[in-house]
Amino acid sequence: MLELLVDNLPVVLLATGLGLMALEAVSPGAHLIVIGVALVGAGLVGVMLPVALSPFILAAITLVIGGAATWVYREFDFYGGKGTAQTRDSDSLSGTTGYVTKTVTSRSGEVKLDSGGFAPHYSARAYEGTIEEGEEIIVIDPGGGNVLTVAAMGDLETDSIDRELARGAAEQASSSDGETENTGVEDESMTEPERSD
Repeated sequence: MLELLVDNLPVVLLATGLGLMALEAVSPGAHLIVIGVALVGAGLVGVMLPVALSPFILAAITLVIGGAATWVYREFDFYGGKGTAQTRDSDSLSGTTGYVTKTVTSRSGEVKLDSGGFAPHYSARAYEGTIEEGEEIIVIDPGGGNVLTVAAMGDLETDSIDRELARGAAEQASSSDGETENTGVEDESMTEPERSD
């Protein structure tokens, strides 16, 4: 049995690699694709070359192709950008934007987040008032990821700090309008008396 396995080693590598690649397709992110590509590559080289390759040469080919596959896998990050394929906690949802899919009130509603992961639809509750369907929102409190507390983007644009800054700017403008402008004529009391020698 062992002789049969060694004699057909390229076919065994090819079949094993294809099996691992199929498992990666079923469970993305398991990183089986790198090993699968390495085994398929070594298996194809062994099947294509008419001479029987020793297991040591096939092992070396597997390592070379595996190293190349690892570099490609890390460089191109096929699962959505550098570092975004990692599992995140509910706190990372805070500050995420999206839009309302079902009107959000203080008791019910649903939103779709722009970067909400595999299932971007979440149950939501309004921070204040009612947010109509289609309005843009921002997550105020992720609430453990089950029910998000959201606010309409339009409401945040004029918060208390913005209103206070606008009031201060209006007061500054009105006080500067009341002051007299300097016309360039100097007051006589400000000039030094001329000296006579």
